[in-house]
Amino acid sequence: MSDEKVTYAASGVDINRQDEALRLIKPHVKGTKTPGVLSDLGLFGGLFSAKFPEERPILVSSMDGVGTKMKVARLANQWDTVGQDLVNHCINDILVQGARPLFFLDYVAASKLEPLIIEQIVKGMATACTVSGCALIGGEMAEMPGVYTEGEVDVAGTIVGLVDESDLIPRLDEMAEGDTLIGLPSSGLHTNGYSLARKVLFEVEGRGVDSILPATGKTVGESLLAVHRSYLEQLMPLVKAKKIRAMAHITGGGLTDNIPRVLPKHLDAEIDTNSWEIPGLFRHLIEASKLPLEDARRSFNLGVGMVLMVSTSDAPDILNDLLARGEQAWILGKLIQGDGKVVYR
Repeated sequence: MSDEKVTYAASGVDINRQDEALRLIKPHVKGTKTPGVLSDLGLFGGLFSAKFPEERPILVSSMDGVGTKMKVARLANQWDTVGQDLVNHCINDILVQGARPLFFLDYVAASKLEPLIIEQIVKGMATACTVSGCALIGGEMAEMPGVYTEGEVDVAGTIVGLVDESDLIPRLDEMAEGDTLIGLPSSGLHTNGYSLARKVLFEVEGRGVDSILPATGKTVGESLLAVHRSYLEQLMPLVKAKKIRAMAHITGGGLTDNIPRVLPKHLDAEIDTNSWEIPGLFRHLIEASKLPLEDARRSFNLGVGMVLMVSTSDAPDILNDLLARGEQAWILGKLIQGDGKVVYR
C-alpha cells in the first residue's frame, strides 16, 4: 500500500471551486427575492411563507432540464441563455394549469465546476425569475468527474407555483366541438430537438457555431441558443379572466404529443397546417435531414410554442387582445369530434 496522500482535490473534486461559484452567484440569487422568501442562500433548505391570498390555493410543481442544448452553449461559450431557458420552460409547464410561479430551485452538475460559467448560468436563471416575479430560493452544485465527461455541464430545475382552484385548467367539462385553437409563436427550438439539430448542422453539414445559417440570417449559435420564451405575462390575465379552457406547452413530442395531454377523450384537435409558415430554421433541419413531416411534427415545435383552447365566441376578443399587445397569435385550428388526438388538415 502506498503512503501517498490522496486528497479530495486530487480525486477531481475541488471544494474551493464550489465556494468561489457560490460567492459569484449570491448577488444574482438575492436579486430574485420576493416577499414570500424567509431565508437566505446557504441554509440546508429554502423557506417560503405559505400565506397566500387565494381562497382555495393549490400548489403546482414541475421540473425539467435543458438537455443537449448545453452542448451548443459549450461550443459557443455562451451560458446565460440556458439559465433563462430552464426557468421559462418550467414556468410555462405550470402556467398551462393556471399557476403563477412562486419559487425555483436549480441543480447544476459538471465534470469540473467552472465558477465563471456557473455564474453566467445562474445569472440567466435569476434574470428569468426576476421578470416573472419568481424567487430563486435555492439549489445544488455538484462536481462529478467520474459521472460527467471532461467539459460537460448539465442543469435541471424544479418550480413550485400556485393557482386558485377556481382558475385551475384544463376545464375538460367546458371544452366542446367547435372551440377555437389559438397558436402563439415559439422563439426557436426552445429546449427540444437538439440532438437531431446538432447532428444535422454540426455532423452532416459540418457547420460551426459561427457559421451563418442562410435559413435564419444568423449564426448557428445564435439560431440554436435563442431563449425559450415565457408566456406568463401575456396569458396570466386571460387565465384570471377565465377565458382559457385549456393550454398546451409545445415541448418534446411537438403538437402531436402535447395537445392530447389536455384534451377530453371525445375531442380531437384539428390543426390547419396552412395557418402559419414553418420558420426557416425548422425547414432547413427538415430538408437537410430528409426527415418525414410526421417525424418532424414530433421532434420539433415547428414554430408553435403554446396553444390555447378557447370558446368560439371569446376567440376574436382574445386574439385582438394578444395582437394589440404585440403577440403574433393566430387561429391554429379547432376542436372536432374524435378520440383525443391531433389531426392535421
